[in-house]
Amino acid sequence: MADKANPGTLTDNSERLFSFGVIADIQYADLEDGYNFQGSRRRYYRHSLVHLQGAIEDWNKESSMPCCVLQLGDIIDGYNAQYKTSEKSLEVVMNTFKMLKVPVHHTWGNHEFYNFNRDYLTRSKLNTRFLEDRIVDHPETIPSENYYAYHFVPFPKFRFILLDAYDLSVLGVDQSSPKYQQCMKILREHNPNTELNSPQGLSEPQFVQFNGGFSQEQLNWLNEVLAFSDTNQEKVVIVSHLPIYPEASDSVCLAWNYRDALGVIWSHKCVVCFFAGHTHDGGYCEDHFGVHHVNLEGVIETAPVSQAFGTVHVYPDKMVLKGRGRVPDRIMNYKKEKALNF
Repeated sequence: MADKANPGTLTDNSERLFSFGVIADIQYADLEDGYNFQGSRRRYYRHSLVHLQGAIEDWNKESSMPCCVLQLGDIIDGYNAQYKTSEKSLEVVMNTFKMLKVPVHHTWGNHEFYNFNRDYLTRSKLNTRFLEDRIVDHPETIPSENYYAYHFVPFPKFRFILLDAYDLSVLGVDQSSPKYQQCMKILREHNPNTELNSPQGLSEPQFVQFNGGFSQEQLNWLNEVLAFSDTNQEKVVIVSHLPIYPEASDSVCLAWNYRDALGVIWSHKCVVCFFAGHTHDGGYCEDHFGVHHVNLEGVIETAPVSQAFGTVHVYPDKMVLKGRGRVPDRIMNYKKEKALNF
């Protein structure tokens, strides 16, 4: 576990290269406060928008302006679908993001699929694939249209990869499609419960309907991008709505086939950090390969008196998360052989 850290205590010979913002699980809805699925945690549906506005104001006035913001999924709450306010609520949140002076990269979570199908999301402003970077002469690093994933370079020698954790999922997919049948088969093989959102009695509790996974096609693509980054001596940050490392997350919140994703990542040297949302309580662990797994605390369960977002300052030898409110500060050192010389 990394200790809380104050970026102000960093030595002067550490030159800050760039910064980026992170925020997760806003889950806005124009509703009175409610509770989570289990009825144990308060959710501040309206106030989540105020938290977002506060985060944007903060990012806009930072002395070192973030180059971009990573929005880690679940931007509006699933309740919007029930009240037929999905499009209106999305418009409210997207209009709020317009105040931000830098680009936002949007990840898709389960609440996106409670409100919209995949075709709608692909056509929507939540599709930020137009911000992707293309590697000339390496067509294998271009993602397929079958999943929502891409990579981009915010600073030389740093590549960010946004993954589609619901590439395998029964959410947002036409129930008559082969993809739905395939994913339902996977889910039912691992979850015999009548209520597919219940992990009760499961040896692998991540196999619930509100989670999803990564197709082999997407994992093969990830492997190609990481191979390029290894060769090019880049550092890689991966972004996903679902976490993939058990020690950093509640086991019920992991991606279905998190082991497959870890297998790909651990077969390369370039990955330094994996950011996810979904858990709401947050979580952190550095794995035995030196990859820092950061699960950001969710805005939706953040009381009005607090906050939940962060700015990550990137240095040649480390990343420093400066958290606000519920999000703790962290110093995330690269493994020694991963330090960059500038």
